[in-house]
Amino acid sequence: MIRQLILLATFFLALQSGAQTLTIPAEIQKAYDSGTRSPDGKPGKNYWQNHGRYAINLTVMPPDSTIRGVEEIVYFNNSPNTLSSLNMKLIMNFREASAIKVDEIMVQGKKLEWDNAKAIFTNQPVNLPAPLMPHDSVKLNITWHYTLLHSPARDGIIDSASYYLAYFYPRVSVYDDYKGWDTQPHYGSLEFYNDFNDYTVQVTVPANFMVWATGTLQNPADVLQPAIAARLQQSMTSDSTIHVATPADWGNKKVTTQNARNTWKWTATNISDIAIGISDHYDWDAASVIVDNKTKRRVSMQAAFADSATDFHHSVQFGRNSLAWFSNNWPGIPYPYSKSNAFQGFADMEYPMMINDSHSPDLVFAQLVQDHEQAHTYFPFYMGTNESYYAFMDEGWATTFEYLIGIAEKGQKAADAFYKTFRVDRWTHGPHTKENPIITPSPDVTFGGGNNAYGKPSLSYLALKDMLGDKLFKKALHNYMNNWNGKHPIPWDYFYSMEKGAKKKLDWFFHNWFYTTGYIDLALTKADKTSKGYALSINNIGGFAVPFDVIATYDDGSTESFHQTPIVWEQNQQAITVHIKTRKKVKTLKLDGGIFVDANEKDNTFIPF
Repeated sequence: MIRQLILLATFFLALQSGAQTLTIPAEIQKAYDSGTRSPDGKPGKNYWQNHGRYAINLTVMPPDSTIRGVEEIVYFNNSPNTLSSLNMKLIMNFREASAIKVDEIMVQGKKLEWDNAKAIFTNQPVNLPAPLMPHDSVKLNITWHYTLLHSPARDGIIDSASYYLAYFYPRVSVYDDYKGWDTQPHYGSLEFYNDFNDYTVQVTVPANFMVWATGTLQNPADVLQPAIAARLQQSMTSDSTIHVATPADWGNKKVTTQNARNTWKWTATNISDIAIGISDHYDWDAASVIVDNKTKRRVSMQAAFADSATDFHHSVQFGRNSLAWFSNNWPGIPYPYSKSNAFQGFADMEYPMMINDSHSPDLVFAQLVQDHEQAHTYFPFYMGTNESYYAFMDEGWATTFEYLIGIAEKGQKAADAFYKTFRVDRWTHGPHTKENPIITPSPDVTFGGGNNAYGKPSLSYLALKDMLGDKLFKKALHNYMNNWNGKHPIPWDYFYSMEKGAKKKLDWFFHNWFYTTGYIDLALTKADKTSKGYALSINNIGGFAVPFDVIATYDDGSTESFHQTPIVWEQNQQAITVHIKTRKKVKTLKLDGGIFVDANEKDNTFIPF
């Protein structure tokens, strides 16, 4: 708590002083001072991050809800520090105290004591028999089990024969250069922070059960009947949806190899997590899409769902569209993995290469949700952001990409209307006396946490895009993403990377949006006639540096729009004068922010005399 108060005090002192420097908390400044991070936006010359190699064998035997695991972790200490202990994450424990029961834990072949009665939290320290030296590794062997809950959310029992497994295995938490061990408790609302690890996962299930998972299936010929394996292979080069497994196939037991049990083997490298879906009756659709026009690289888009879920029959094509669009437009970086899978569950939640989405009879909404979850591929998975501490670094971007792809899919008017209704209106028309700056660490946000994670940062990204223009904004964004792909960026890495990529001074803009308690409220107080048009006096009551249009309605009934980017606020973020050039006589002048919805539109119109 003391550390959190110090962080908040740092931010608010900057606000009270009127400074527009991007103040950095002392504990994070140490990372820049030590050379692990750099003010040029790149990882510093001394940057490091740790890594794990996980081999997990699971046994899942529906209708039994007990998940049993045997796990080996080889953990590599790439830091310059000697570690006397490891911090283990048992994320499943947030659903139910002591959910994961550790049957045995060994370190370097030595059995350690473990008291499940005391292991009731999501963080559990493990004292090592011998210190883990810098640039050395340690091996852990863990046998464990837990009961999958019947109240499905991000994981759980979907129906009597369909399970979804997420956050299900003990893992070593992140040890990084700016906080040390990640000991942020998980309470269910804030999300996750993981190292980039390598995984080999084997899942043993009863006859006639399918397994879908993060990674690449290594043994399709061992677990799938030849016709099903052939359809799967066909889908890898098909634009059209292939029905890999249908209700008829399931009814005739024509899907999986007819053994009493089958073991499915999956591998994934340099990835931040894994998730698993299991069913003995889900439809299985698949196709593929080119995500890199230069190399013509294709990725597989798959879907697993109950046949009655009408929206999921469109999931493969929804996914093909979003993967291609994100790859070629925003963020404009080819989808980095070999596949994606939309699995019907209840969470509307993202995982590497997997989506757990709920059924929706509204196809427009179903596509938007899938777009949003696919967008998370880039933030936080391609970019290993700390969701549990800086949620705006991933949810804000997914919200932004959701809006931008919506324009392509539904048109500007419909996308604007949805974005305003779903992401902006409730916040902008709500109270603002208790606003927390976006930079406030997510666990310390005391008011409007969802707004701080989703709408407000998204508006900041879109405002910067408006100010820089698409070409320069994308250049700066790619500079940030290229600097920090596969690493652990924090807000200042974003600020510095964007500034260096754009080659423009942006401190004032980032301070305005991230360090202040601002909101959106402009007032057009006066409009004076000039020799070339009109001079508009505009007060920024809310404080945020937003773009807006001046809409002039002339005496002849015609209208004209004069766009103002956020650059107009660079020198003065409280009040400005905007000049518009026109030879016509103006009847009314109005400020229109578009998706930057004004808290009080009644003072946005002026009638010159």
